[in-house]
Amino acid sequence: MDWGGPSFVIAIIAVSYGAWIINNWIRAKHGYELEDEWGGKSARADTAETKRLKDENRELNDKLDMMQDRMIVLEKIVTDRGYSLSEEIEALRDTPNHSAVDNGMSLNLNNRETQT
Repeated sequence: MDWGGPSFVIAIIAVSYGAWIINNWIRAKHGYELEDEWGGKSARADTAETKRLKDENRELNDKLDMMQDRMIVLEKIVTDRGYSLSEEIEALRDTPNHSAVDNGMSLNLNNRETQT
């Protein structure tokens, strides 16, 4: 290869421009300021669409946080001992009937109190 020939110079220019394009593509992808041909940086202009998307993203993140909080509460309810309350009630229904006196309650309906 001829180190001083025009093909070598063109190859170096092509490689440097390719690296510059890849560098700017990576910077743009990650939201950094872009670099121009002379090494200066140009700030990205936030358009109305970008602002709308950021607001929508913030709103959706807030909803997601709220849903995660609700999910935690529901998991606590399901795994809590109180969730088995219905099962305990059903188990009590299956037990034989005892008299009301044994339970400590008076169910004598003939001796109702009257209002004065």
